[in-house]
Amino acid sequence: MSGIPHDHYEPNSNAEKWMHRRLPIVGLLYDTIKIPTPKNLNWMWIWGIVLMTCLVLQIVTGIVLVMHYTPDADLAFASVEHIMRNVNGGFMLRYLHQNGAMLFFAAVYIHIFRGLYYGSYKSPREVTWIIGMFIYLAMMATAFMGYVLPWGQMSFWGATVITGLFGAIPGIGEMLQTWLLGGPAVGNATLTRFFSLHYLLPFVILGLSILHIWAFHTTGNNNPTGVDVRRSSKEEAEKDTLPFWPYFVIKDLFALVVIFALFWALVGFMPQFLGHPDNYIEANPLVTPSHIVPEWYFLPFYAILRAFTSDVWVVMAVEWLSFGIIDAKFFGVLAMFGSIFVMALVPWLDTSNVRSGRYRPMFKWWFWLLVVDFFVLMWAGAMPAEGIYGTISLIGSAYWFGYFLVILPILGVIEKPLPQPATIEEDFKASLKKKSGGGKGPSPEPVPAE
Repeated sequence: MSGIPHDHYEPNSNAEKWMHRRLPIVGLLYDTIKIPTPKNLNWMWIWGIVLMTCLVLQIVTGIVLVMHYTPDADLAFASVEHIMRNVNGGFMLRYLHQNGAMLFFAAVYIHIFRGLYYGSYKSPREVTWIIGMFIYLAMMATAFMGYVLPWGQMSFWGATVITGLFGAIPGIGEMLQTWLLGGPAVGNATLTRFFSLHYLLPFVILGLSILHIWAFHTTGNNNPTGVDVRRSSKEEAEKDTLPFWPYFVIKDLFALVVIFALFWALVGFMPQFLGHPDNYIEANPLVTPSHIVPEWYFLPFYAILRAFTSDVWVVMAVEWLSFGIIDAKFFGVLAMFGSIFVMALVPWLDTSNVRSGRYRPMFKWWFWLLVVDFFVLMWAGAMPAEGIYGTISLIGSAYWFGYFLVILPILGVIEKPLPQPATIEEDFKASLKKKSGGGKGPSPEPVPAE
């Protein structure tokens, strides 16, 4: 953690000194596990280890599954059935990989919303946040391409719908769609390309994750108060922090065991609970499913994509102003990708000087409404694109963009924050006092927020 005084690795033996001068890997590992970490981190800070474990699980199970999978449109579905029925432990590997992706996304959404609430994107962690958003985009691409590989009905038609969105881009859309598909329609070339990229992208995610970890080790961990660790002396820094090992490693491992116990129960007893039954039917280009639905982790953005139809006034206005270049389909594509882009811009959209949402009373209400809105969009995305569901999706989409583009900038100006603790040590002591039943006594005098 750059700038925070702490003990660094010092080799003792001649062999250690020889190795340290040539490849300081031991020193790097030592400084990583002994890194000073804010002592007041709560249970919302355990999702990093869950995400890294999910990534390793996906890579390991994916490599084994690739040994038995055939990326051919005529054989892909049968090869998946072969894995399920004939490969030793194949059904467990497939279900671990399938449900592991769902745990991966569940953890990353909690991780993102935790960052949004506690202001983990604020200076000096803007680059860390941007790298995290690149990881998320790479995850979405990897998951989408992986969903196509079983070559079931929902895989085939989901690929048809999503790749068709690129065709809506004016000028280059048709060429881009043909390049992506490898031909005029979803077929064998599409499957081969998606298989290749699905195998490659997890290693890109791994590289970005290492960069992400390096970034926040440079700036230091955020914490629930948003107050920085004191850096003026080693003694003051030690009052605000604890070594990552053993304190937080043990805490993270305990949380990991609990979460993966629930995950194994899902894999063992309800492995298809979150899957779509149509995807257990081999792909048929001549039979269109009555309702094409992506996996649950794409549903909020799928709802935003479908919300902006040709009869929505803002779509009509943009189409008129652009002389028909931006039609309803292209507007929906822009809205879907824009909903992710505004999250990436949040370090500059949030104008408040207070980092943590814990001390922002007005912000809390709007933030939790955003969380509810996310689940409403998820539900609306799973419903047919008709009737009241379209209206609900439109309202939810309006609030999503309104939160980032309007509410956050205004709150930073009009909101009066609560007093913040002067140091992490002060917050930690107050928390211990509250847990021990002494919360009614006098507490340290807080320093007013700027």
